[in-house]
Amino acid sequence: MPKVVFILSEHMLATSTTWPSDMLAAANHAAKRLCPDEHAFTMTIAAQSLAPVTCHTGMTLTPDQSFKDIKKADIIYLPALWRNPRVVINQQSELITWLQKQFEQGAIISGVGTGCCFIAEAGLLDNKPATTHWYYFDKFQQHYPNVRLKRQHFITQAGSIYCAASINSLADLTVYFIQRFFNTAVAQHIQRHFSHEIRKPYESISYFEGDDINHPDESIVQAQLWMLNNSTKALSLNSISKQFDMSPRNFSRRFKLAIGKTPMQYLHVLRLNNAKELLQSSNLSVAEVAYKVGYNDTSYFAKLFRRELFVSPKEYRKTVRAKLFTTKNIVGAP
Repeated sequence: MPKVVFILSEHMLATSTTWPSDMLAAANHAAKRLCPDEHAFTMTIAAQSLAPVTCHTGMTLTPDQSFKDIKKADIIYLPALWRNPRVVINQQSELITWLQKQFEQGAIISGVGTGCCFIAEAGLLDNKPATTHWYYFDKFQQHYPNVRLKRQHFITQAGSIYCAASINSLADLTVYFIQRFFNTAVAQHIQRHFSHEIRKPYESISYFEGDDINHPDESIVQAQLWMLNNSTKALSLNSISKQFDMSPRNFSRRFKLAIGKTPMQYLHVLRLNNAKELLQSSNLSVAEVAYKVGYNDTSYFAKLFRRELFVSPKEYRKTVRAKLFTTKNIVGAP
């Protein structure tokens, strides 16, 4: 069952937790009817201690447990902070360390508004796209110059890291998570019940790192998103094309026409991007990285990696290993 952890923090916006948790709970209920074989989300609210947390309105929320006791999360929601987030961020070194560990274990980490500072403080956004609340753009860029701030996008995605600019964007992101873990029917059901207005598709308001989706073939866009979310599985041209009700020949033709790569070439790109991130930020062995991104044959993975990047996985790790675990990144400068 996907485990969702909502992090509480002083001076947070309560809707950072209450809105997505209501949506996920409704998704669990809808899924019983629409896809009963799927596993429901399990949700927990966590903070540094078990003491009630005071939101910026004065309302208090009580955590279920300390995040330090959570060994493995599947999705983590980080809250938006009211006004200047630096005071809160500078007091959260234990949370920053915990986020780094969860990222290394493959957790999806999402931040909203100034809550994206938690992710940046952990060094997880270095050289990656991100967004935040429009009012904090300049300060964010000043504090985190290595982050590729995307001011024109409401949502950014870089691997398993997601940033939402506002609470409304967080709702769109939550619908996307529901579609990813359940299916389109459940996601559309939740969107209709929580957003009466017509919303733009997730892919039209998001920035995907290294993912060319700016083309008019909507079926291929959906195929790209599906492949992104299923790249670690055993996939073949036949299985992918069947997913989108096309013949392998027609699917391959349309795919290459849209993005200039065959479906299987594109799958390798997705897997190698994931591998580069794991080699850079984790201590997993090359064999473990290969398996985690979808390759059972380590030799084939290493050969493919060298062919595409002109270095072996081990050489790549040596040259680009990010300094994620330094004291500077954990504590941060005020």
